[in-house]
Amino acid sequence: MTVTIIGLGLIGGSMAIDLKARRFSDRVIGVDRNPKHREIAQERGLVDEVLTLHAGIAQADIIVLAIPVDSIKQLLPTILDYCTHQVVTDMGSSKLEIIETVKGHPNRANYVPFHPMAGTEFSGPEAALPGLFAKKVGIICDMADSNQKALETVTNLYMALNMRLIFMNAKEHDLHAAYVSHISHLTSFALALTVLEKEKNEKNIFNLASGGFDSTVRLAASSAEMWVPIFSQNKQNVIKVMDTFIEKMQALKNSIAEGDDKKVEQLIHEANSIQKTLTQ
Repeated sequence: MTVTIIGLGLIGGSMAIDLKARRFSDRVIGVDRNPKHREIAQERGLVDEVLTLHAGIAQADIIVLAIPVDSIKQLLPTILDYCTHQVVTDMGSSKLEIIETVKGHPNRANYVPFHPMAGTEFSGPEAALPGLFAKKVGIICDMADSNQKALETVTNLYMALNMRLIFMNAKEHDLHAAYVSHISHLTSFALALTVLEKEKNEKNIFNLASGGFDSTVRLAASSAEMWVPIFSQNKQNVIKVMDTFIEKMQALKNSIAEGDDKKVEQLIHEANSIQKTLTQ
C-alpha cells in the first residue's frame, strides 16, 4: 500500500505521521509545491520521499488531497483523469462545490469526499503532530457516488487514524460545517480585529488578556490561505449563520442598553444549555 499525500502542512503532515506509525501503508509519498515544506517534511521524516505531482499519482494506491479547498477544486479533475485504479480522497472543509467539479467524470467513483473535524490554528509541516485525528469525527460525503473498493479503502484509512466516521450528503455537510466550524473562525477573526483596533489607542489592553481571551481568540491565528476559499465556497451557508449571529448579538446589545438585566440573564441561561448538548 502506497499513500501519496498532496499538501504537507498541518493536516497532511499529521496524517503522514500516524499512517507511518501505525503501519497502514508501506510507503508514504509527499507532494507539495512549496520547496520549504518539502524540505521540512523530509527533515522531520514525515514522508518516505517527496516526488512531483505526476510521479506521486502514478506510484500511489491512495491519493489524499490535503490542500486548501480552492486548490482541491482546481486539481481534483486533473488527478481523476490519471486515476484508473487509484482511490482519491480529500480533506477539505467544504464539499459541495468540490464535488460538483467532478460530477459526471468517468472516474468519479474512485473519489471519496471527506472532511476531518480536526485541526489547530497553526499551519505548515512544522505544525504536524501525532494523534491529531484520534477520536475526532470524520465525515464521508455522498457515499453512493463512490464505488465499493474506494469506500472500503478510505474507511480503512481513516479508521487507522482512530477517527469516528459518519456519513452525510454534501449539502447537509456544508450547512452543518458553517454552524460548528466556519462561524467559530469568523467570530475569532472579528474579535481579534475589534481588540486590535482598540489597542491602537489604549496600549494596556493586552496586559489584561487572560486564559478566557486566549481561548476565544485562538482561532484568529488560522491561515488566510486556508480559510478565505472555505468562506467563498460555502458563502451562502456562512452568510446565513453570520446573519443569525448578528441577530443574537443585537438582542444582547439591546437588552444591555435598555438595562434589562432579566433578559440578559435569560439569554445567558439559554446559551449555557449548549454545554449539556456538547457533553451528551
